[in-house]
Amino acid sequence: DSDESENSSDSSSSSSEEEEEAPINEWDLGRFLMQQMQLPVVHLASTCKVVEALVENLLHACHVITLGTALLHLEPCIGVGSAFEGWSPHGDPVYSLLVPLKPPSGHCFHMELGTAGELPARCGRVRVELECVCSRQRLLGDVQCFLHRAEDGQGRDQGPSLLQYLCSHSYLDVEKTARWLQLVVTNAWLLLPASHRCHLTVLPSLRSCKLRLENVSRRALSIEILLGVQQGDSGVFLTSQEAEASLSSSTTWQESCAVPEVLFFRLMAKQAPRDSCHLTCLKLFAHLLEGTGFSMDCLKTVLMHLLTITPLSGWHRGDLLECMDEFLQYLQGCLEEKQLYHFLLGNERVPREILLPLDFRAANPLNLFQHLQREPEAYAHALREFREL
Repeated sequence: DSDESENSSDSSSSSSEEEEEAPINEWDLGRFLMQQMQLPVVHLASTCKVVEALVENLLHACHVITLGTALLHLEPCIGVGSAFEGWSPHGDPVYSLLVPLKPPSGHCFHMELGTAGELPARCGRVRVELECVCSRQRLLGDVQCFLHRAEDGQGRDQGPSLLQYLCSHSYLDVEKTARWLQLVVTNAWLLLPASHRCHLTVLPSLRSCKLRLENVSRRALSIEILLGVQQGDSGVFLTSQEAEASLSSSTTWQESCAVPEVLFFRLMAKQAPRDSCHLTCLKLFAHLLEGTGFSMDCLKTVLMHLLTITPLSGWHRGDLLECMDEFLQYLQGCLEEKQLYHFLLGNERVPREILLPLDFRAANPLNLFQHLQREPEAYAHALREFREL
């Protein structure tokens, strides 16, 4: 028995060594990547559903706490970012969810977008104004007209109002709103049954609500709740997310296309082969280029363009190496021409199912590599990083 056990152990050890050595063989790269990177997608999708349901319950509790206040209405959350797109560049992803904001009764939002003037491009501000609801107040009695109560010098005993509490100079303040949400979430968590089994920590953050959820087994999830104001009926929002360049004012919100991007990847998943490798390809390059000047947004943009200019039937699992080569060729061409265009702006190939603001489709293409035209050193550095890859 002892000899058999040793032989079995040796065999197992030998098999294990062979498995460890297998990925080194470049001809086995496709199979290895599918084993190591495709299987966790199922787990990722199920975790996204759990996180989304948990945050929905949390928002419902927030609604109960803030009921009757003249502050903000929190709409149902929308999963955004890499995890909800079906991939993740890291082993432990941050699950990002966008919560649309609606003004309370008697208030309205007016957007001022940074297409010109003192605001940065692709940014904006949200001006809060009072509007008359006297007729509704008389008919239904379920609201109060803050506009005319303010003019009459009344309403001071009605608790904090949106303009007083969450605005700066009549503009919705990102940092004040984030602090308010953090406080409400802290109290709302205590109303949930999950609070008896899990520990929730609200982490410091100026512009969002970052949460660390830890269960009894000490497994932790990182969740970020972003706040946003919708542009019309489109999927584009002014959000509280951090901009690449720091924003000098707390009343400046960052324009985000995260919702259209999630919708795009879900649409591609329906149309592509069941064993499509496009997300595996993206995850691989995100891993290989981590720490370089090629951002996640840059890599996603390359893939989105490729998915609309090449047949989706060519993204089978067995075509992974060819797809990776095509990805590299496209990125190389963009570098040589110093041109990589924003996928959603001025692009006729964007599927019509994705709702965008009217000015997006008519806009001039936005070159994400524009800085490479202005900065020779940055261009030379990008070329070096690409050649090393």
